[in-house]
Amino acid sequence: MIYSDFLVIGGGIVGINTARELKKMFSDSKVILIEKENDCGLHASGRNSGVLHAGFYYSPDSLKAKFTRLGNKLLTEYCEINKIAINKCGKLVVAKDSSDLMYLDELLKRGRNNGIQVEEITEDEAKKIEPRAKTHRRALFSPTTSTVDPVKVVQAMKLDAIDEGTEIHSGVSFMKKTAKGILTSAGVYHTGYIVNCSGLYADRIALEYGFSERYRILPFKGLYLYSDEPAGAIRTNIYPVPDLRNPFLGVHFTVRVDGKIEIGPTAIPAFWREQYGMFENFKIAELFEILRREMGLLVNSNFEFTRLAFEEIRKYSRQHMVSLASHLAEGIKTENYRKWGKPGIRAQLLDIKEKKLEMDFVLEGDDKSMHVLNAVSPAFTCSIPFSQYICKEIQSRLN
Repeated sequence: MIYSDFLVIGGGIVGINTARELKKMFSDSKVILIEKENDCGLHASGRNSGVLHAGFYYSPDSLKAKFTRLGNKLLTEYCEINKIAINKCGKLVVAKDSSDLMYLDELLKRGRNNGIQVEEITEDEAKKIEPRAKTHRRALFSPTTSTVDPVKVVQAMKLDAIDEGTEIHSGVSFMKKTAKGILTSAGVYHTGYIVNCSGLYADRIALEYGFSERYRILPFKGLYLYSDEPAGAIRTNIYPVPDLRNPFLGVHFTVRVDGKIEIGPTAIPAFWREQYGMFENFKIAELFEILRREMGLLVNSNFEFTRLAFEEIRKYSRQHMVSLASHLAEGIKTENYRKWGKPGIRAQLLDIKEKKLEMDFVLEGDDKSMHVLNAVSPAFTCSIPFSQYICKEIQSRLN
């Protein structure tokens, strides 16, 4: 039997930082983090693009807007202090045609309302930043957007958590709630407070505690294509104007820490929660559950799921992915994009009553447990202030 005052479930970047913050806030408490894999960050946290977003996409009243600017600053400082490489390459948001210009204006307005440094520039000015960029009349430039290696960041934070007194128990899976704690694959953990940061399974665990009644996780697969072009072939991240009705940003160029480029991601509906490969981690119960939910959304949803699904499935084609990217930059050729990167799965929260995707971070909890139900992009960027917010919410429920 193992006892802890706080037990964090899930060793992604939000789980690790939540454990660290709990240890700071309740210094005399025993904090344990359990992670079902043999190491931390093997799912979304270690499989994302490593972009540190600036924060001009999000409506000013959202948690994402509140935490992205500060998260960018704090994570940038963290990398500099810990000598983790960071590529301060910035980001261009380009317009495909005149229909994009009103949405470009909306992004600029959101950026200014959120206190974000974002510049409205002409087509010629965009070319000076990135000669290969293609835009219609004007663009936006975000100088504070950068990229890091997410695996190195997560590993550094894991070591910090251990040094600060958090116990990390790897290879330990949550099985079910018990009267005084939880049953795991390594036995019973007795705990005073549960913090559920389990990503793709956050809704399942929350249901055991009486939460997530109106929510379910809907998994979307993210794939990137790696370029064979030399480092520096493109200088800055290049993004299209996104469809602000859904939380996906569209196929774009990411300049990695090493200067190499990749295009993506997709947002292809997955058929089970950890469907990284064709039949990897296959679970028949999840297949039926998610197929049933997706079939229902094909008939009735508030975010055009049918259109989204068919558009995203087309992105399994390299030629189609490259074609989409070619609208953003000159000289993009299919023969330079042959290698698929390591896939990731987005644990996107679905409101099953309203039949809509949740755009913002979502928490539910009480004086016994807290459940981080929606921690999708830009949760990596927001991880430090978002985790501080989670712990303040916990503290308010314990008082």
